[in-house]
Amino acid sequence: MPYEYRTMTPEERAAVVAYRRSKGYPLHSPPHPYREGGWYIITAANYEHNPILQPAERRTAFEDQLLITLNAIGEVGAWVILPNHYHVLTMVESLDVLSAALKQLHGTTARTWNLEDALTGQRRVWYKFYDRWVRNEAHYYRALNYIHYNAVKHRYAETPYDWPWSSVTRYVEAFDREWLRVQWKAYPPPTSDFGDVP
Repeated sequence: MPYEYRTMTPEERAAVVAYRRSKGYPLHSPPHPYREGGWYIITAANYEHNPILQPAERRTAFEDQLLITLNAIGEVGAWVILPNHYHVLTMVESLDVLSAALKQLHGTTARTWNLEDALTGQRRVWYKFYDRWVRNEAHYYRALNYIHYNAVKHRYAETPYDWPWSSVTRYVEAFDREWLRVQWKAYPPPTSDFGDVP
């Protein structure tokens, strides 16, 4: 949605803004209607989906930073890092704590990468994050499967097991592939994106 806005007619833009206003959402950024603690599905993208995380070593370093950041404030259930966005399933005491941690992480990484790429002051790195509050166990496992399948969905890998920047290998080691298959069959991921916001 954030990139489609630019291509809309003035009437379409007015309708979207009116809808968001009627729901109490921020007019031009993702809404965060739930603030309490619990499990959340977080999606954050590089600005305009530019593949700023394309270099493998950058994805590896970011994966480490993300996990350190989130484990310091809660628990991480699943994650995947792609060349232009990431998804993480995380449990936190409040969304405000998570938001502050991601703001710090995104600010630090944006500064570092813009220095590395000689683009300081010329490039915006991150768009604001989307969140979905996890409602129940079925929602949790559908999110886990969605996250693990995301590299295949975006054609970065043939199977989830081929993409190293994901928690799927942790699940294979802790359980096994058969356990993952059972979860996949019991809780198939949604066909739409968890991050889609009107």
